[in-house]
Amino acid sequence: MDYIKRGIQDFVIQNLSVFPAVAILGSRQCGKSTLVKMLSAKKDNFLYLDLQNRDDLAKLSEPTLFFAHNADKTICLDEVQLKPDLFGILRSEIDRDRRNGHFILLGSASRELLQNTTETLAGRVGLIDLTPFLIDEIDGEPDFDLAKYWFRGGYPESYMATTDAASALWRENFIRTYIERDIPQLGFSIASPMLMRMLTMTAHEHGQLLNLSKLASSLDVSPPTVRHYLDIMEHTYIVRSLQPYFENTKKRLVKSPKIYVRDSGLLNQTLQIPSFNALMGHTIFGNSWEGLVVENVCAKARNAQCYFYRTATGDEMDLVLFQNNQTIAIECKSSTAPTVSAGFWRAVDFLKPDVTFVVAPVSEPYFMADNVKVCNLQTVLKCV
Repeated sequence: MDYIKRGIQDFVIQNLSVFPAVAILGSRQCGKSTLVKMLSAKKDNFLYLDLQNRDDLAKLSEPTLFFAHNADKTICLDEVQLKPDLFGILRSEIDRDRRNGHFILLGSASRELLQNTTETLAGRVGLIDLTPFLIDEIDGEPDFDLAKYWFRGGYPESYMATTDAASALWRENFIRTYIERDIPQLGFSIASPMLMRMLTMTAHEHGQLLNLSKLASSLDVSPPTVRHYLDIMEHTYIVRSLQPYFENTKKRLVKSPKIYVRDSGLLNQTLQIPSFNALMGHTIFGNSWEGLVVENVCAKARNAQCYFYRTATGDEMDLVLFQNNQTIAIECKSSTAPTVSAGFWRAVDFLKPDVTFVVAPVSEPYFMADNVKVCNLQTVLKCV
C-alpha cells in the first residue's frame, strides 16, 4: 500500500535535513519500519539494521568500527531501545562527523522512557512520534469505511486485514506479544496476567476520569503500583492520559485526568467486542467515539496543548486545544443527530474558544450556532 504514512514523509525528510540523527518513536507495528523503507527508496547509501535480528545485532559488536566503515551512509537502527549503550557511541560518532541525516533511530518506547539515553543526544536528534493510521491518512482511499476504521483501529495490519476475523486475530496476537515480550524486553518485571488485567480494567474505564483507588482495589494492589503500570502503558503508546484544563477561577474543577486506550481496535479487542454491530450496542460506544476523536486530534496537532474541561456542576468540553494563539473547543457525539447539554453552552461561554466543533459521524457539516459547527472528524483534522 503505497499511501502508508505518506503524509509524514516530508516531515521526516525535513528533520533529516536539520539534525544528525532523527528518532521516530511509536508503538510496535504502527508503521515505523515501513515508513523508513519507503524513505530509503528516495535516498542513496541507505543501510537498515533491525536490532531484533541476531545477524544485524552482531554487526554492532564493534559499533565504532562499523560506523566508521559506513561513514558515507544513512544508517537506520530499528528497535534501538534494545541496545541503550549505543547512545553514547552515537554521540561520539555524531560529534566526530556532524553530518545531518546520518542516523535514523526507531523505537517502541517514548522519549520519557528513553530519557537517559535521548538526553545523551540532546541537540543532535530530532524527535518524531508516529501513530497508527489517522483517519485523514486513509480517507479517500477506495476501501475506506468509517465503521471498519472505528472497529479495527489504525494499525496497518489490523485495518488492512482481509476480514474482521483476521483483524481480530492480529490484534489478539499484538496484545499478547506486547504483554509477554515487549514489556519484559524494556526491563519491567510484571506478571503477564496482572498486566493483562490492568489493560482490561483500563479499557473498561476508557474515556472516564482516572480513579487510582478504584483500579487498585479491583487489582488488589496499591494506587502507586497502578500509577506505575499506567505510566508504562502510556510510555509504550498503548494508553493516553488527558489532563484537565485549569485557569484562575473559583469554579470547582475536576482534577483527575481522563484515560483512553489509544487505538480503537485494541480497545475493542481487549473488551472482546466481536463486530461493529456489537460495538454499537455496547455501553462503551459513546466513549469509544470520544477516544477515536481525541487520539486523532491530539496526534495530528503535534505542537498543541491538549486538555479536557469539566466542573463539578456539569460544565464540560471533551477537548480543548491551544495552538498558534488559537483556542479550539471540541465536543464528541457518536450520534448522527447530535444534541448538546446546557453544560456544553456554559463551557463555551467560559472558555470563549475561537471556534467550537461538535464532532459526530455526519456526512455534511452544519452550524448549530454562531461559531459552533457540527462536522465529521476529517473536517476537524484539517483545522489543527
